[in-house]
Amino acid sequence: MTSPLPGQPGFVVPAPQDRPRFERRAVRVLLQDEDERLLLILDSDLGLDPVAHWWSTPGGGVDPGETDVEAAVRELAEETGLVVAAGDVDGPLLERMVLHGFSDKVVDQTEVFFRVRVPAFEVDTAGHTEEERLTVADIRWWDLDALGATGDEVWPADLRTLVELADDPARWADAPVRAPGVDESSLPVDPLI
Repeated sequence: MTSPLPGQPGFVVPAPQDRPRFERRAVRVLLQDEDERLLLILDSDLGLDPVAHWWSTPGGGVDPGETDVEAAVRELAEETGLVVAAGDVDGPLLERMVLHGFSDKVVDQTEVFFRVRVPAFEVDTAGHTEEERLTVADIRWWDLDALGATGDEVWPADLRTLVELADDPARWADAPVRAPGVDESSLPVDPLI
């Protein structure tokens, strides 16, 4: 018999030391339209009451044998329905370490950011995984000023700075900028950092 999943009856949030801990490499994509808006996904941690939500850029884990750019292309198709070529992907712009503490796991993640510029389009979620179908609460285009004024949690918190970096290719043309590590958690894992 398996344990209940977050959001299911009987799920109990494990203590930080009892949550499984994983390491992975992931890509994140600044998907920007002709009006400079960013497409963001409202994700959820269903194991918390109240449910925690945060906006983030499309992206996900890099599969074995896959390059970062190949992962970015695949993740865009899966999460948004947008099909792009590798040549449409700018970057890598930035690389950072991030700790994600969730109600059911802890992820030590190396994230690599890219940017893709596209005309605004209607998102297609047919490629979402079963988990994404449960946890994704919204997907929408955000104006940068509205994003800066929202009280909602946004990962990464310095998204405007990241867009400015994307607009300055001289800073990342030879190698991605290395950013300090951060903690972006729906349920912090201190003192396990």
